[in-house]
Amino acid sequence: MLDIRFIRENAESVQEAATQKGYQVDIKALLQVDESRRELQQKADELRARRHTIASQMQGSRPSPEMIEQGRQVKTELAEIEDHVRVTNNEYLNLLKSVPNMPWSDVPVGPTEDENVVVKTVGDIPQFDFTPKNHAQIAESRGWLDKERAAKVAGARFAYVMGDMVKLQLAIEQFVIDTLTDEAKIREIAENTGLDISHKPFTPVLPPLMIKTEPYEQMDRLQPSDDRYKIEGEELWLQGSAEHVLGSMHAGEIFEEIDLPIRYLGFATSFRKEAGTYGKDMEGLIRMHQFDKLEMESFTTADTGYDEHLLLIAIQEYLLQAFRLPYHVLQKCTGDIGKPNARGVDMEVWLPGQQKYRETHTADYMTDYQARRLETRVRRKDGIELIHTNDATAFALGRTMVAILENYQMADGRVRVPEVLRAYMGGREVI
Repeated sequence: MLDIRFIRENAESVQEAATQKGYQVDIKALLQVDESRRELQQKADELRARRHTIASQMQGSRPSPEMIEQGRQVKTELAEIEDHVRVTNNEYLNLLKSVPNMPWSDVPVGPTEDENVVVKTVGDIPQFDFTPKNHAQIAESRGWLDKERAAKVAGARFAYVMGDMVKLQLAIEQFVIDTLTDEAKIREIAENTGLDISHKPFTPVLPPLMIKTEPYEQMDRLQPSDDRYKIEGEELWLQGSAEHVLGSMHAGEIFEEIDLPIRYLGFATSFRKEAGTYGKDMEGLIRMHQFDKLEMESFTTADTGYDEHLLLIAIQEYLLQAFRLPYHVLQKCTGDIGKPNARGVDMEVWLPGQQKYRETHTADYMTDYQARRLETRVRRKDGIELIHTNDATAFALGRTMVAILENYQMADGRVRVPEVLRAYMGGREVI
């Protein structure tokens, strides 16, 4: 959430930004409740001080009836004020939590994803001397994908992934892990992007696949809750992406500045209901209830948070270019970046079978918005500060395989293996 002091000093800007992001919040009402909360807290503090004074006066001597009555009155008044404080604090926190993060200065203003801006296009769209198929047609014909039997077992939007597609996914995973845990490779990517930033490699993580309600809310990733799977009878959810359980793992902790940045590469099988997408993308591996992702999460100082965001974007581009997949980069507008995000970038790969670009990557910069509720901080020479968080897709495995199948397909139904993956596929050039 935002710092209330920042909101007090920038009320009009915060209200405007919330509106631009599509959130119905009333900053004036928040500030009125904030003022009432502070006044009530001051009264409660004064009554506690008065109670302490009376108690001190009673010690060592027999208290007079008047003093006893004063103590009783103060106790009654304090109990009433504390009730008001509790109610007002709850109202205040609910209003404060509803305020979205401020968008970064270069975020385009617009209400929907239609206002996202293409800032870069990379790679040539492949040309075929045959009519290209979509990935579902290719995978099903080769026995790599079985959604019909999965529907019998688990319902719609699940799949059995089989055979060479399993090997392909494992090859992608190992390539990404090898790349992001290599300090020399991080240095190369940073220098090629012109970033003067730490070359510290990523630590691979297999995180829990469930998350409690409290940290999920602190991350501000629980909403929309109707798109999440909740464990019946428990305050526990199946996570919707690895960053949900990576970003919350250091809640309540204080880093030493020398230890930053902390960079994690998390692999998780994730779960989403895909609420509101009935009938959309029912073929193949897009919009599944269950999907595998490799996700980057980082913790930095405020000074380096934005450059870290640019580094994660550069890593995403490096990975896509290593696979020689044609893509474009979108800078997301205010209405599409999301509540906790200050800035967001998407990457979409060209899919010949669909004749359009589809999202494969997203990179989100949250500044200190998540850290404030998580209370994740860093000790610096001038004091203790909130850290800044970034998350970004390394590869969504299903969509990456979709892109490879469609862009590397051959007329006979086979698929060429991207050159960088061949060593991980036993030297095979075609599957």
